[in-house]
Amino acid sequence: MRLLWTGADSMLAPPKAPAEIDDRECAGKEDRRLAALRSYRMIGAGSDPGLDRIVGLTATSFGMPMAWISLVDDEFSWLVARIGVVPHRLPRLGLPCEGVIATSEVVVANDDDSSLRDRRLLPHLPDVRFYAGAPLLTGEGHAIGTLCVLDTVPHADFCEARSHQLAAFADLVMDRLQTRHSASVDAAAIGFAKAAEYAFLAVDGAGAISFCNPSAEILFGYSAGEMLGQRIEIIIPEPLRAAHRAGLARIVAGGVSHLAGRTIELTALHRDGRTFPIEFSMSLWQEADGIGTGGIGMGAIIRDISEWRARDAKLVQLAHHDKLTGLTNRAHFDERLDASLETDRRATVMLLDLDGFKEVNDSLGHATGDSLLQAVAVRLSSCVTPDATVARFGGDEFAILLQGEADPRKAAACAATILTAFQTPFPVAGHIFHVGLSIGAAIGGPGTAGDELIADADLALYQAKRDGRRCLRLFEQPMRSAVVARRALHDELTRAVQNAELVLHYQPQVELASGRIIGAEALLRWQHPARGLLMPVAFIDALEAHPLATSVGQWIVEDVCRQSALWQAAGLPPLRLAVNLFGSHLRNGTLAAEVLASLARHAVPPHLLEIEVTERIALQADDTLLDPLRELHRHGVSIAFDDFGTGYASLSSLKRFPLSRLKIDRSFVRDILTDRHDAEIVRAVLGMAQSFGLDVIAEGIETAEQDTMLRMMGCREGQGYRYGRAMPADALAALISSVPDMGRRSEKAA
Repeated sequence: MRLLWTGADSMLAPPKAPAEIDDRECAGKEDRRLAALRSYRMIGAGSDPGLDRIVGLTATSFGMPMAWISLVDDEFSWLVARIGVVPHRLPRLGLPCEGVIATSEVVVANDDDSSLRDRRLLPHLPDVRFYAGAPLLTGEGHAIGTLCVLDTVPHADFCEARSHQLAAFADLVMDRLQTRHSASVDAAAIGFAKAAEYAFLAVDGAGAISFCNPSAEILFGYSAGEMLGQRIEIIIPEPLRAAHRAGLARIVAGGVSHLAGRTIELTALHRDGRTFPIEFSMSLWQEADGIGTGGIGMGAIIRDISEWRARDAKLVQLAHHDKLTGLTNRAHFDERLDASLETDRRATVMLLDLDGFKEVNDSLGHATGDSLLQAVAVRLSSCVTPDATVARFGGDEFAILLQGEADPRKAAACAATILTAFQTPFPVAGHIFHVGLSIGAAIGGPGTAGDELIADADLALYQAKRDGRRCLRLFEQPMRSAVVARRALHDELTRAVQNAELVLHYQPQVELASGRIIGAEALLRWQHPARGLLMPVAFIDALEAHPLATSVGQWIVEDVCRQSALWQAAGLPPLRLAVNLFGSHLRNGTLAAEVLASLARHAVPPHLLEIEVTERIALQADDTLLDPLRELHRHGVSIAFDDFGTGYASLSSLKRFPLSRLKIDRSFVRDILTDRHDAEIVRAVLGMAQSFGLDVIAEGIETAEQDTMLRMMGCREGQGYRYGRAMPADALAALISSVPDMGRRSEKAA
């Protein structure tokens, strides 16, 4: 909008606000305008070459002898840049700038009545007959001043286009004022930072130090200017650098920093190689580059806390924190948990256990294990909110307290964040560690005791480990009953082993083309004195975790070799006998020697024994497990991969394991006639086995149609209820003697 005032009478008084506008609102608006004006710190600041150039360019562009930039406070119009005008300030009252400030619009005034010498546009400049002024508007819309052009003759031809042109020049003035303002603020900030006692560091998105004050250089032992341009990792100890890199990458990619806005204690690295404790407060901001595409800026205020920690915090540290990781310890965790239950009447406890940490300590030493625990502590702390408590209970067991929280969804979300974060490996001391976590959580409400809540979380953690690890399990009441039942089952199994209640049954394995029994799988049964014959599902998991599992495995190998020798002595054809062994037995270091000794003791050829390896064991395979299997394979013992195709570890295991045979899982055989996908999986396994030079046996065959389909696909061996359930040794011997071609006979009967 352009306001055209054609006479001097118009300028005798400033425009008035409508009566309905509250006086207090007007006063408040003026106060805010004056505050915005003062923030630019231009009044009394001296001349600015940039503003002088804009004034000169404006006067030239409009062909006028006078122009100025005025900043208007409550009394004066300060001419901070001017051309053709002598005064550096004019009284505000009665000036045309009043109209510009009041309307925030371009104001144009002509005085074309030469007889009114006592009523000029500008009483202090009586020769001025023309005035055009554009407002200087801040980003918030405050009119803090004007850009004016003036002349000693009227300009009735000053059109709308020229008003817009003047407003554009006013925008250039504001750009210059804003640049000065930003530079002034930056200079003040830099001056403050340089004089500050605390260390100030700024880092760009690439991790390079872009600013450091003298206190930072002194703190870290560098000379003036030496830190600039170097990587921030020069002050980060090596065990923490991988966690830092991951956090920096996440922030640069637009992720959330869990450290920004928090004050935490860290360990820093001095130039001379020593480490020392610091207090660290991090901030993030968006760098300005003038086009809106600036990167992320990061800064920190740091202070050395060596003295006060040594003086005041030593006892507190020992009492409340874990010495290795700096996390809350068990005693302090218990205190916070009890306080939360008493104050908030609810809390969530999460217990976390590292998978495979013992192997790190055993193979690489405690120093590497300690560094890994420190890195784990840092990553855990970055995964939770500031009000959560992260603690180390000891060893590789950690805990998290969500105070005042009783929502299982919050616990699940927290666990999901942690499990996702721990998919990224840990580079520590020159090694790469893939660390998994099992998490158990329990929620406590009114009346819950702290130790009871921790015990419940421990039961949930146990369940998470039983369910395959690397997962969360929330405590449920049946878990406590299950513990009692497991304890009773453990004791019963101890008696069962002592009383020889465990027995072996044999399920026949047949050659599909002829139906001839060519082998059998030895399956464990428990002849319970009160409950009768129990299937493995009732006890095998408890037995696998039992200290006597290795002893039971040794007995299985010995008894199978003994039975094989008895059948050969009785004139039965040679049978390949397959055994399933426990993980603890496979890893005990004496497996190969024990198996070869049993074979020799009973004069059983090695090729008549087969050891089956399950996927659960394959997932944990290392040289400790693989070496004895390779030794047995070299001596002729068959190695079979049980339940092949049911897990993601299966394909990679074909490369590492010394395999002789794959067992197609019953889940694929069950629907082979009706499910195209199952049929294709079976074909793929058969083709893969042929490429690797491996034999294949299909499990779970129950019908003649399944038998026929598998034979047509090229499968040579099978096992399942169609040929017989698992049975005592004598029953299998009788079956072999009476029905040598039982497979084909059953087909005819069908």
